[in-house]
Amino acid sequence: MKKFWLLPLLFFPLAALSQQYPSKPVRIVVPYTAGGPADLLVRGLGQKLTDSWGQQIVVENKPGANEIIAAQDIARSPADGYHYLLASDAVFSLNGFLYSRLPYDPVKDFAPVGRIVTANLMLVVRPDFPASGVKELIDYARKNPGKLNYGSVGAGGVNHLAFAWFNTLNGLEMQHVPYKGLVQGLQDIMTSRLDTMFAVIGGAAPLLKAGKLKGLAVSGQARNALIPEVPTFTEAGLPNFDASFYFALAAPAGTPRELLDKFAAESGKIVTSAEFKEKYLANLGFEAVRDTPQQFAAFLPKDRELAAKKVKASGAKLD
Repeated sequence: MKKFWLLPLLFFPLAALSQQYPSKPVRIVVPYTAGGPADLLVRGLGQKLTDSWGQQIVVENKPGANEIIAAQDIARSPADGYHYLLASDAVFSLNGFLYSRLPYDPVKDFAPVGRIVTANLMLVVRPDFPASGVKELIDYARKNPGKLNYGSVGAGGVNHLAFAWFNTLNGLEMQHVPYKGLVQGLQDIMTSRLDTMFAVIGGAAPLLKAGKLKGLAVSGQARNALIPEVPTFTEAGLPNFDASFYFALAAPAGTPRELLDKFAAESGKIVTSAEFKEKYLANLGFEAVRDTPQQFAAFLPKDRELAAKKVKASGAKLD
């Protein structure tokens, strides 16, 4: 009985750790070049976290190798709560099936923090394409097997896998044309050298408004505020198809849960605020997500199951 007074002391270090955190600059590694949508997102988040905590958030851009360089960096960083990765489902799910070997383990090397946004894609076609809806595109493609082509931003990328999955679900045969970037693919759509592709909404919306391409449907549960005239896939008659992806935060495995919870709670509070949505998310076509570490951890097995199906459908291997 005399030892019960020690119990509060056992929990004191953990509580004190969370209360004092952060006590020095926090690093977030981003696997993309500066100035892109994800970079703008994390820099906006970093500024708000700096304002909240009074500690600098240092954003480091480490692009390349389908996000592997940045993922490897964080997987090998100290698990002290001061090193984080912002990455897409490529790191956490897709790469495990696209590569036979990785320099990190997507399951064991990271501590989930949470998804902060989902990014939706729009199915676009060339302006003179003889279809104005998804079902019309499917019918036309079935009548012309192997004659249509679709673009992507590189083999194994989110828009490549989305279209491969679209083809598989609908029994279509379209030829894949990889590009080095979204801009090149959209240019060929506008000049009718390319038939169709999935494009990030923020990049394609201005061209749609200008009448330089057609938008047939968007992924996500609701129409996008940038292009409210374009229906969702559910509204277009494909309720079981989704072409969305996400950006999420993770830390090195072994990072104290109390710090993960605090980082997730503050990040979720920021990205779901009206000010952040208006300033950062609306123009990028992103939707805010407020995950806990537990929710993200529960989501990942399902995400990896779907990733395996998409990669198999695409036939992509990036070794």
